[in-house]
Amino acid sequence: MASSASVKNNNTSGGNSSRRLSSAMERTGQWVFSQEISSDVIVQVGEAKFPLHKFILVTKSGYIRRMIMESTEADLTRIDLSDIPGGSEMFEKAAKFCYGVNFEINVHNVAPLLCASHYLEMTESYCEGNLVGRTEEFLSHVALKSLSGALAVLISCHQHHYHHPAHLLPVAEDLKIVQRCLDVASAKACNEANFPSRSPANWWMEELAKLDQVDLFKRVITGMKSRGAKTHTLATALKTYTEKSLLRDLVRDHSSSAALSSSSLSNHQDNDDAATGGGLVMIRKRQQNVLETIVSILPSENGAFPVNFLCYLLRSATFLEAANSCKRELENRISAILEHVTVADLLVLSFTLDGEKLFDLESVRLIISGFVDKEKSVAVFNGGGGGGGGDGDYYFSKEGRAAAVSSRSTTTSAMQKVAKMVDAYLGEIATYPELSISKFNGIANLVPKEARKVDDDLYRSIDIYLKVRSVRYQTN
Repeated sequence: MASSASVKNNNTSGGNSSRRLSSAMERTGQWVFSQEISSDVIVQVGEAKFPLHKFILVTKSGYIRRMIMESTEADLTRIDLSDIPGGSEMFEKAAKFCYGVNFEINVHNVAPLLCASHYLEMTESYCEGNLVGRTEEFLSHVALKSLSGALAVLISCHQHHYHHPAHLLPVAEDLKIVQRCLDVASAKACNEANFPSRSPANWWMEELAKLDQVDLFKRVITGMKSRGAKTHTLATALKTYTEKSLLRDLVRDHSSSAALSSSSLSNHQDNDDAATGGGLVMIRKRQQNVLETIVSILPSENGAFPVNFLCYLLRSATFLEAANSCKRELENRISAILEHVTVADLLVLSFTLDGEKLFDLESVRLIISGFVDKEKSVAVFNGGGGGGGGDGDYYFSKEGRAAAVSSRSTTTSAMQKVAKMVDAYLGEIATYPELSISKFNGIANLVPKEARKVDDDLYRSIDIYLKVRSVRYQTN
């Protein structure tokens, strides 16, 4: 299906003079008119000025007609339309339509053009086949017939919102353009997830990742949820979007950690200030918003995401100084599946951006502590409350029963696996001078000693810790 359409007003009112004006504009591509009919009004849109003709404009625009009729000036010669949605670019197209000049409507300009035509009141009340009807027809019968088209319209609303003085997004929301695009996008994404129409089957996820406004992406995902999209589908879409819009800007090798790449900075430059410290802060704020929004819509199921993906999110949250609620959510998710976490995953959370210094051991401590508490709570629940708890618990005193429960809570296979992983993790970070003895002991003591079948890995970590500091002391 075509993604654009040519628009030309075929109304021949105005005779030879009107045709000459249209021919002049097509010939020059500028607002230059025959001296036979001098312009009698200047329309100003921001810094742009358009010398035009009132008798042509009023035949299509109810807004301009009313301004002229209600003016207190005997002969209105200047009209300011600086607040028109889409700015001077969209007004120029609307003016061309009034003059019968051919131009193209496509998925990138249909939304701002529809907003501008509503603003100018270019409806059927003033002229049959007016601009509102033309743009609405293209939106309904072309742009919103495909996922790519709906997303392109959404993106255009956002881009015009920030790049023009007259913000477009609120108008597009009021006219339900945004919601219509979101409905189409979520419905077609769900359909593609269930019945792929092209290869690769995940092409629609790549399309959603083009939404640089994370709030719009969130609304698409919310729409997919309401349509019954599967958890795996939502999780994969969220992961793809996050990697494209956030993690691609952060170096994902823990040896160099999450430093913001210079290419990332250049890719996000909206103006010269983006190269300054203020521009970098703006980029970080945008990334922080992306991260916090993504975390707020993660499916609740623990197994929905790979654990290393959650660890990268948490590292990014630390780097970007995300809200504490965002960090706690990620810590709790990782803690709930800690038995599947590797030493490499924990190392991802632990280093500064240059990968040279230990940084966020607090998150590691909270994750391990949360897992141990969870294991103990499960054991208490399984062990029973008062009276007979099974396994011969009934003949213990209250203190004896608690001790038995505590012993069981520390000897599960999951707890043993985590204990081994924690000891190996301590060995990896033992060489770093920032690791104080209190922090080392703090992490080591989080694991109940009954959970360690053998202490070899712990002793190895202690040995590394002491030897490194002994050599450093002798050298100094």
